[in-house]
Amino acid sequence: MLSAHSVLAIAVVAIAFAAAAWGGFAAWRRRPAGRLLANLLALVQTLLLAQVGIGLLLLADDRRSGDDLHYVYGTLALLAVLSPWLYAPAEPRRRLVWFAGATLLAGALAVRALTTGG
Repeated sequence: MLSAHSVLAIAVVAIAFAAAAWGGFAAWRRRPAGRLLANLLALVQTLLLAQVGIGLLLLADDRRSGDDLHYVYGTLALLAVLSPWLYAPAEPRRRLVWFAGATLLAGALAVRALTTGG
């Protein structure tokens, strides 16, 4: 289970930065989010949710991280990636900027969670 948590952490970081870069480029070019980009942004949200779920299972098995900041960064990453659902404007291009920016922030927080995981 711990190895799945570690592998998923690397996948979250890589896919989050790729999705954020693609979303930023699409917004810069004033293009709407295509179906593939929208699915990639949703994949990051899903992977982060799965990552938190596996982390909770590890906690239930009494396998704790060496640094308590690991839990803070993981929780903040999940909240960051889910926050645009509440706060993003309705206009599609501005909404894309919100989702891409939140995904970039979540990726950076996931890197910090990865480094504090021990």
